[in-house]
Amino acid sequence: MRIDIITVLPELLQSPLNYSILKRAQDKKLVEIVVHNLRDYSLDKHRRVDDYPFGGEAGMVMQIEPVDRAITQLKSERNYDEVIFTTPDGERFDQPMANRLSMAGNLIILCGHYKGIDYRIREHFVTKEVTIGDYVLTGGELAAAIMCDAIVRLIPGAIGDEQSALSDSFQDNLLAPPVYTRPAEYKGWRVPDVLLSGHQRKIDEWKHEQSLERTRRLRPDLLE
Repeated sequence: MRIDIITVLPELLQSPLNYSILKRAQDKKLVEIVVHNLRDYSLDKHRRVDDYPFGGEAGMVMQIEPVDRAITQLKSERNYDEVIFTTPDGERFDQPMANRLSMAGNLIILCGHYKGIDYRIREHFVTKEVTIGDYVLTGGELAAAIMCDAIVRLIPGAIGDEQSALSDSFQDNLLAPPVYTRPAEYKGWRVPDVLLSGHQRKIDEWKHEQSLERTRRLRPDLLE
């Protein structure tokens, strides 16, 4: 897989993309993540990529020309499954979407910034608009990093135990059950006896019951 991220603030992505699972996946050649500075595609002598909006709206807007040049250049080099735009009014990013995107070959993520982007970009270049929540960030860089992390960890070989990803919260529309480790008792607080029993069927039943209980209590919307 290759993920190309287009941004006006590439520095914001240096740390998230170069540590932990994302770094190991890149070192193993499981994924290639390339960050592109949108200003490199500007023809303005000051490398500007924004301008005032028509109609007198407050704030600045990302221009269409540099985005066009960036995406057109990338698409001339390879085929892409999706051109994703991070925006507060997009489709909610969730585990099923991460699962689907993890099977893609190549992705472009365009990070929104300023007041927004020239809407013609969304009409003619973007194939998928995605939000990570109902709130507004200064830019889409953090959203892009979150998406990369959620997607890449699902690629076979990215994490040591692939079964671990399959049992994460939201994989089956349930929250994960509680987990414990040694010591079995600490300050009088004991690990549930069933987890110490060695009886795998009973352990699995307990985990499922706990997942259902936690989901009903914390995220009942997942059961609708």
